[in-house]
Amino acid sequence: MTVDLNADLGESYGNYTIGNDDEIIPLISSANVACGFHASDPSVMQKTVEMIRENGSTGIGAHPAYPDLMGFGRRYMELSMPEVRSLIFYQLGALDGFCRVAGIEMNHVKPHGALYNATFEDKELAKTIADAVKDYNPKLKLMGLSNQNLVKAGEEAGLEVRHEVFADRAYEDDGTLVSRRKEGAMITDTSLAVERVIRMVREGKVESTGGRDIDIRADSICVHGDGEKALEFVKEIRKQLSENGIEIKTM
Repeated sequence: MTVDLNADLGESYGNYTIGNDDEIIPLISSANVACGFHASDPSVMQKTVEMIRENGSTGIGAHPAYPDLMGFGRRYMELSMPEVRSLIFYQLGALDGFCRVAGIEMNHVKPHGALYNATFEDKELAKTIADAVKDYNPKLKLMGLSNQNLVKAGEEAGLEVRHEVFADRAYEDDGTLVSRRKEGAMITDTSLAVERVIRMVREGKVESTGGRDIDIRADSICVHGDGEKALEFVKEIRKQLSENGIEIKTM
């Protein structure tokens, strides 16, 4: 049994440092790199890509977002579908440029924050993102929340998709993530987070806030790189996966 372990990285900006990228990169199998819209800047993007290249075993993916630096891409925006399509192209092209210079290839795409969450209800948005990824490079894999609209749109577009589950987020009864605006949205207990991860991978189940068991598919586990306990989570998840005979492997 294998599973991918991913984290959202490269989210520092100018003089502001966010996360422990240099410590987390060697512990994960896929990195979702901010592309300058919700976080990061050209220097941070280049440095992050170089760290991933030096590690050698971590897949690199684009982490496109709404243009919302002040809100860290977590505020919803009303954009037309042509605008969404353009911002996907723009951000994929930016990261791809740094990858080309570093001599590595992008492996996947995972939208960030509000752009990701908006696809839970907006099928047109999910389709627009999937089609844009395919038109940019049909070899890229599309990552989205397990069994939700984004992975379904990716499959319909003919892309390889990866169903994502979250170690540090609570789930609603319909299988979507609990909004960060609600109490209990983030899971901060390491033991609970790891216990849930093992069950998601081995049984394909996760308990919702309403106490329901939800069917999910765990191709990739996400730990937020800016989380308070991100490094602790990653280390313990790796340890427990290994003890349960589950190999961590790039998607």
